Amino acid sequence: MLAPVVLAFLLVLLFRFVNPPTTHTIWTEARRLGGVEREWVSIEEIPDHVPRSVVAAEDANFCLHWGFDMAAIRAALDEGANRGASTLTQQTVKNVFLWQGRSWLRKALEAGITPMVELVWPKKRILEVYLNVAEMDEGVFGIEAASRAYFDRSASRLTAAQAARIAAVLPNPKGRDAANLSKSQRRRASSIADGAATIASDGRSACFED
Repeated sequence: MLAPVVLAFLLVLLFRFVNPPTTHTIWTEARRLGGVEREWVSIEEIPDHVPRSVVAAEDANFCLHWGFDMAAIRAALDEGANRGASTLTQQTVKNVFLWQGRSWLRKALEAGITPMVELVWPKKRILEVYLNVAEMDEGVFGIEAASRAYFDRSASRLTAAQAARIAAVLPNPKGRDAANLSKSQRRRASSIADGAATIASDGRSACFED
């Protein structure tokens, strides 16, 4: 009974120091599409407004919780299916260790692995891994590949506005184009840029910035 728990913990410990070579989602999409775009980039190589934008878009209280945002969960329960409550840590666990799709088994495994990741990985590492494994366009994984696909530049040269536009596609990367957002999506990108500035000024980005 303990063997799966020990194995999961060893994988979490390994990926604290070693970059995940692939994920279930990357592997399945590569098979479906005949290949994917992906290039790992260290979080130290990208401007601070890039991770700030992702945090502002997906999990503004990333630095304040231990893997589960209880306030967001309560709000999601109140609003029903119209609101998500997954933190960046939970999304990273799903992307790296599990699979996409909704199932009670996956959610249970996610709930079990998330505290392990929070215990073993610094917040900065969680965000770095997320930025490199999240799908940001169809067959495009990670901020470096997304930056090149959308704006023909490396992630190290992304402007704050461009970072916010990429962050705006994250809820639906297959259905949105950061280089050609709709009017409502442009408003969301602008709101994300404002949010990134806010978390920088109020200290909510301190856990992943040196």
